[in-house]
Amino acid sequence: MALLAGAALLCFCSAGTSLAAPGESWEEAPSAQSLLDSQLPTDYSRALPTAQVLIDVGHGGIDGGAHHEHILEKDINLAVAKKVYAMLQAQGIRTVLNRNGDYALSDDNRWNGRASRHRRDLSQRSQLTKEINTQILVSIHVNWAPDRTEYGPLVLHQNEGESALLAFCIQDALNRRQNTRGLPRVGKPFYLLNVVKHPAVIVEMGFISHEGDRLMLTNPDKQTELAAAIASGVRNYILLR
Repeated sequence: MALLAGAALLCFCSAGTSLAAPGESWEEAPSAQSLLDSQLPTDYSRALPTAQVLIDVGHGGIDGGAHHEHILEKDINLAVAKKVYAMLQAQGIRTVLNRNGDYALSDDNRWNGRASRHRRDLSQRSQLTKEINTQILVSIHVNWAPDRTEYGPLVLHQNEGESALLAFCIQDALNRRQNTRGLPRVGKPFYLLNVVKHPAVIVEMGFISHEGDRLMLTNPDKQTELAAAIASGVRNYILLR
């Protein structure tokens, strides 16, 4: 468990946190030694990061996700998720990424003894929602269908009101960007939506199997537009709560 917390804290600290309290200079902040010397009971929960939003970056490492020839979902997910993270941080919304590089979260899982790498990956993602004090989870993905005419964004949510509201906010923002009219749906079979206890959604940004969506998903400028839509939906949800 310490490995999990440490990895999460490293990701969060990259956003520029410090030991200084608000309005206090770095020189005035208490030293690490003085904190260790304190006689107060240790509260280890304070060592873990807190954030309003946890961005779950789908797939990674050996798990490439959906693909079309050499184009892999995991790379698209990461590119867009990093942009969403930067936009939310710039708007003052505290945000955490659960991966910021091309690696499988199952590799970090030393506590689940299951032989299935896929199960370890999913359980690692859900465990981070317990170790990091966050309000919502937004999981970034790319869709695929055997019918090459399927296109457009789709946001999946829990069978619960807050999650549905979050999904509608993001779906509406994506529809406006992509000129589509899709509606969010309940994602009953999806592991993360079933085990995460706070509002969570899976954002399928478009279909890698559709030529038009694929061009959008792999264009850096269009990725920025996708990220802006997702960030806008998250912000609107937070304002509505």
